[in-house]
Amino acid sequence: MTIKNNIFRLSGKVQHYQWGGFDYIPALLGIQNTGHQPFAEYWLGAHTNAPAQLANGKTLDAFIQQHPESLGKTTQKKFGRLPYLLKILDVKDMLSIQVHPNKKAAEQEFEKENQLGVPLNAPNRNYKDDNHKPELMAALSDFWLLHGFQNAAPLIQTIKAVPEFDFMLPLFEKGSYKGLYEAVMRMDQNEVNRILQPLLDRIIPLYNANKLAKSSPDFWAARAALTFNEGDKIDRGIFSVYLFNIVFLQKGEAVFQDAGILHAYLEGQNVEIMANSDNVLRGGLTPKHIDVPELMKHVIFEPVTPQIIRGKRVTASEEVFITPAPDFELRKIILKKAQEDVFNIHSADIFLVLKGIVEATTDGFNETFKRGEAFLAVNGANIALKAIDAAEIYRASVPSST
Repeated sequence: MTIKNNIFRLSGKVQHYQWGGFDYIPALLGIQNTGHQPFAEYWLGAHTNAPAQLANGKTLDAFIQQHPESLGKTTQKKFGRLPYLLKILDVKDMLSIQVHPNKKAAEQEFEKENQLGVPLNAPNRNYKDDNHKPELMAALSDFWLLHGFQNAAPLIQTIKAVPEFDFMLPLFEKGSYKGLYEAVMRMDQNEVNRILQPLLDRIIPLYNANKLAKSSPDFWAARAALTFNEGDKIDRGIFSVYLFNIVFLQKGEAVFQDAGILHAYLEGQNVEIMANSDNVLRGGLTPKHIDVPELMKHVIFEPVTPQIIRGKRVTASEEVFITPAPDFELRKIILKKAQEDVFNIHSADIFLVLKGIVEATTDGFNETFKRGEAFLAVNGANIALKAIDAAEIYRASVPSST
């Protein structure tokens, strides 16, 4: 069975995680949030947990199964499925300290949970699929995140600046990153409370009085305590705020996060692309399932120097965010009013209009897409995009070398 069209209108799936904002994604999609629900993520992909839908009601994963030629021969042979997942995130409340497994570990652990009979939708399920989850996030606003362990010198400086952390320096000197992090993450809860309560007593009043800068770990530690502490249980994820790099991104800047890199999003909106996976191991700052031993199995205990990625111009209208991931590539297209450009598709690409209105034309097919609307373009398509109004479009693809 061959595909008659090579452009298909897509609608994604909203995830209402409690850390999400109430306005950004509804405004993007042009819908009313009458129930005042948190709109955390908007998924555009073929993950079986929340696949996008074509206009005819067929899910994207089912469409690709029926039409594997839509992926192109190279992608079809290497991955056998759409290898990426595109998302929009609105982070109102900071979200979990987390890490993602590599491909081999994901396959092994997914099969292990299957053998144990853990249901795929069980809240205590750690591995939702058999895939790794490298990811790139590009900021759509001012964006704050935690990203990897600090280098030794600033980490020691941070530890020395917090009186309650005087126990950490000997741990770091003896056991380096692994010894220190395992100690705080496996610490008895009463000891966590004993250490962190005096710190919180000192910084929360400063936070409430707007006397802390967002570049300070005290700011995010206080916010974390006010958000996640339950009764007399202080969230141990607060330790991570002081041990990780605090990274600030301006709109248009991006960060890549590979398997084994601890991270957490703190505030802002972004567009995110990742391997087609939902495997997340969490260690704190979340009401979701936390499994510290499982998280520790996948952490790379080495310092990280954050690398801010900026788009590389490849055509008059398009720039690409380059990463080492073979599963995905994120591109941004900027078209001035009445400007037109042509795009050749070698796999299955998803286009999401973030601003403006564009007209897409290919092989006699012509359709208009406005802000918040998306479409799939399949292998072999040559698409002319013309801006009816100045437009910003994000394009998810597979690297041409893949």
